[in-house]
Amino acid sequence: MHIINIDHLVINHAGREIFRDLSWAISNRERTGLVGPNGAGKSSLMKALAGIYQPDGGTINFIKGIRVGYLPQEVELIPGRTLWEEARRPPPELANVEAELARIETSLGDPVVYGDEGKLTRTLARQEKALAEFEKLGGNRHEARVKELLMRLGFSTADYGLPTESLSGGQKKLAKLVQLAIEQPDVLLLDEPDNHLDLNAKRHLEGFIRDYNGAVIIVSHDRYLLDEVVTQIAELDNGTLTLFAGNYSWYATEVELRRLRQQQMYAAQQKKIQQVEANIKLWLEKAAADLNERYARQAHSRQKMLDRMEANGEIIERVTDRKRMDLQIEGSRGSNRALELANLTMGFGDDLLFLDLNIQVWHGERVGLIGPNGAGKSVLFKLILGELEPLDGQIKVGPSNKIGYYSQEHQTLTNFLHRSPLELVRDVKPMHEGEAVAFLLKFLFKYDQLRLPISGFSGGERSRLQLACLMLQKPNLLLLDEPTNNLDIYAVEVLESALEDFEGAILTISHDRYFLDRVVDRVVELDDGSLRGYPGGYTDYLHATGRIKAN
Repeated sequence: MHIINIDHLVINHAGREIFRDLSWAISNRERTGLVGPNGAGKSSLMKALAGIYQPDGGTINFIKGIRVGYLPQEVELIPGRTLWEEARRPPPELANVEAELARIETSLGDPVVYGDEGKLTRTLARQEKALAEFEKLGGNRHEARVKELLMRLGFSTADYGLPTESLSGGQKKLAKLVQLAIEQPDVLLLDEPDNHLDLNAKRHLEGFIRDYNGAVIIVSHDRYLLDEVVTQIAELDNGTLTLFAGNYSWYATEVELRRLRQQQMYAAQQKKIQQVEANIKLWLEKAAADLNERYARQAHSRQKMLDRMEANGEIIERVTDRKRMDLQIEGSRGSNRALELANLTMGFGDDLLFLDLNIQVWHGERVGLIGPNGAGKSVLFKLILGELEPLDGQIKVGPSNKIGYYSQEHQTLTNFLHRSPLELVRDVKPMHEGEAVAFLLKFLFKYDQLRLPISGFSGGERSRLQLACLMLQKPNLLLLDEPTNNLDIYAVEVLESALEDFEGAILTISHDRYFLDRVVDRVVELDDGSLRGYPGGYTDYLHATGRIKAN
């Protein structure tokens, strides 16, 4: 059953038309993955559904009584409160009933009320009505449901007292998700719900989405998540929404099949058109040579057929591949032993992060470093880069190795935020301005962006800038800290292809399970202060640890 109907929607943002004439019928219980390149309008569409954006044209019609819950990309919780206080905050309807019951209780203690039989009777009737509404809204089970949801999303009772200011971005999102789920909206709109979550938290999120009793629309670049939970993919690109049944892998296969079919149909039609055009030319030549009206009529008839095909939109368009950034990371041949950590120990004050870590990364190896948030993965990178000193142990980088570092929070761009992309790349590698412009255009930047300060760039644009700098540096040992964050799926696929072709060594921190399966040949887990290695990608790691069983 369709519960929301979008009809010829038009949205403009900052003077730019995001999309027009967009139509979509949303069904109950559907799990939809909304995908598309950065800037396609996915978040704008979600905000329009949530009532935050007013469309510039068209309509969004909801079946009577349908309620929508929206989880934005960035979540802010009330400071000065604990996780438990924020999570148990009742939804507006329940809060109103609780406030009414509190007012009634105060009234019942007032001598003016309990001393007047009429007033007392009316107040008790109000209380009975409010209690019935309280029960209807699940007020009696509110705290129990909050605890159940917190547990399902991976929180323990030890986390309840954490101040909201100390929560990670991912934890804030999950706390907000608990608030939304308590309201039990008919449609959940989740904009990048998996950002900043570690692998364990992502598994909890997947279970929650699968079991949710309502429709869910998810904007996510996590292809593993989209494979696990969605039943439909909605692709938003160039202002057009296209629906595909199935999960992300089915969608990717179907897109490729459609592309191949269109190319075949285009080639066949073009061959037929060329034959018709050749006949028209021949008949016109014959008609001119011997003034034969029959040849002229045949040529005119065939030309009308071609004109009709064009007017009716029957001409099949040539397949044009999506424009992608041109990323190729090349470096000279490095040392055979690219990186070695020997008996490495690190901590801060009384907090010991890890003890006696040992690992070797060889030339040509791709190693994925995983583990829960706070285990010390990014600290390990800072030790390798020399930004921190270990308490004990040794770090040896191969003498012929040059490190290329990609920072999760774009710290490598910190000193250039007031400068432009042109200044940045010319600082990394001296070159003429025209060469720098051509280089940056290959990374999908617009010409009018190249002289703007980097401080105004989006997360995705800063990520592409970091990759551009890596390409110019020509490293042979890559340290990548969450390289797929902020990139859309198409940019991630380019990155994966570039890393497959890269000849040096790679050590990457990632919570992107699809990326780990495609890129790495060894997974190393940092947890409880120690390292454990597993051959293969992320799925192999799941099998090796017994989290999933082999078929």
